[in-house]
Amino acid sequence: STLFPYTTLFRSATLTYNGTTTASNIVTGEILEVLSAQKNAVVDAYTAGDDITYVISILNTGQAPLTGLTLTDDLGAYTFGAQTLTPLTYANGSIRYYVNGVLQPAPTVTAQAPLTVTGLNVPAGGNAMLLYEANTNQYAPRTAGARINNTATISGAGVTNPVTAAEAVTAAERAALTINKAVSPRVVTENGALTYTFTIQNSGNTAVTPADNATVSDRFNPILSNLAVSLNGTPLTAATDYTYDQATGQFTLTPGRVTVPAATYTQDAATGAWTTEPGISTLTVTGTL
Repeated sequence: STLFPYTTLFRSATLTYNGTTTASNIVTGEILEVLSAQKNAVVDAYTAGDDITYVISILNTGQAPLTGLTLTDDLGAYTFGAQTLTPLTYANGSIRYYVNGVLQPAPTVTAQAPLTVTGLNVPAGGNAMLLYEANTNQYAPRTAGARINNTATISGAGVTNPVTAAEAVTAAERAALTINKAVSPRVVTENGALTYTFTIQNSGNTAVTPADNATVSDRFNPILSNLAVSLNGTPLTAATDYTYDQATGQFTLTPGRVTVPAATYTQDAATGAWTTEPGISTLTVTGTL
């Protein structure tokens, strides 16, 4: 944020007479800049595809209104080789504009990077506030510890120096799991063997460890008997690694048995776009009908 900046003046006068020049003493003064701004994200961490709401608060401590101001937002733009990549995409129609707490008609927005908002007014001794959403796109870094650094700049008549306000959000360090269930064969005879395959994918940047106590449960219908269970090809033991109720068909993997590696992220050398290769664990349950 920028709070009450000022400009220092250094001035002296020159007197010339009869071919002689003499300088006065130097006087100093300050022009106190009355406009200040602060930018905040509603969340401090993001994952791929997240919507982030930004709030920009603008304060005018002067005795005259400031009108026709323009805000530009770089949407987190960064340099990648010879390219400039923009990791945030403005969510069309999301902007809200308040003056002294009162909602105003939406200002004019140019959505491409940099985001530009024009026609902003801040009354004397008053404030304005902008709220808008931006979506993390394919250029948003995904690795643990990555950041999107985002700067807004306010300029216009009556503003001596453009006012900037910055905010940073960090890639969330967490697992992001999905599970898919498949059955084989699709058609099975009575007393035949049936196999369920559970594929657990982690698109997050943090591995799932035994301490996370992840588990898988299912109620088999029809009920299976003579189970053979394996995780990533390693056989599991009943009662120790899983429980199974033969009467109800309820199967539950012992919490902490499932581990899933973190995803692998790759940034394309030509386009700069990030891709995700999920970490995978596979649970297989085979039984007879």
